[in-house]
Amino acid sequence: MKLDPKHLAQLSVIVEAGSFQSAADRLGLTQPALSRNMKALEVRLGTTLFNREGRKSVPNTLGLRLARNGQAIRLAEEQAGILAGQSAKGTVGELRIGAPPIVAGRFLSSAMAGFIRENPNCVVEMRTGLVHELRTMLERGQVDVVLGPRSLAEPSDGLDYVQLIDDRVGILCRTGHLLTSRKRVMPSDLESQAWLAHSRGSLLRQQTEAAMIASGVVSMHIVCETDSIRSVLEIIADTDLITTMPRATTEPYLEDRLAFLDFDHPQFHRPLGSIRRSGAPSNPVADRFLAMLTGVE
Repeated sequence: MKLDPKHLAQLSVIVEAGSFQSAADRLGLTQPALSRNMKALEVRLGTTLFNREGRKSVPNTLGLRLARNGQAIRLAEEQAGILAGQSAKGTVGELRIGAPPIVAGRFLSSAMAGFIRENPNCVVEMRTGLVHELRTMLERGQVDVVLGPRSLAEPSDGLDYVQLIDDRVGILCRTGHLLTSRKRVMPSDLESQAWLAHSRGSLLRQQTEAAMIASGVVSMHIVCETDSIRSVLEIIADTDLITTMPRATTEPYLEDRLAFLDFDHPQFHRPLGSIRRSGAPSNPVADRFLAMLTGVE
């Protein structure tokens, strides 16, 4: 037997209010309309819900039991309304975010920790990958937003890009390296150094090689290659090798072990932003996180 949940909720209000008129006032109904609804419920049940005591209708045992069910329905509706409101504000829901390893490190994880503390009702899933892997995740709908370099998103690919910061590339070495004492680092200085290179085919490797050629560096003496950001930072800190890393997202790792050289080139420009699928449904949780990340609430 299927009962109208609205009628059960109204029954619970009648029991709480103590009369049809008081309940009708609370519900914004007329007393006759509320009476018709209760009559329809009794017809559906095939029995009465109220006993007549003079001019007063008093709920019987079945009426009281069903009123408890109606109260649960009202509570569920109230909770659903609160949840919907929180969802619209981005304080509850799911955030699925992807990022390259260096971005997903301390730069993003510290922001993520703050977001989780402020929004305990949100579920967060963070995935890492190389640029082509992140693009695939977006296309397949496995993540809602990617924080990555501008080169990951092309309008022709159906991706929208909004810049967050200029995560310029810099030349990284250990603190105390010979080149850190130079007032001006020259291309010849870079040619004379042993390099740690990022994996072949990576955007950072391509950008580094293009910047070095444009700077006048004829050749790079590469003695180590890795696709592990953690290994890059540890090796550079413990040797005299030099490498390139994005400045803003590497900054949290510098401490007193690592330093960027005073060397720059226009080719080191590396905008970092949020990337989403064009026309994807709005995600208030993602909007809230990105607003927090940029300091705009």
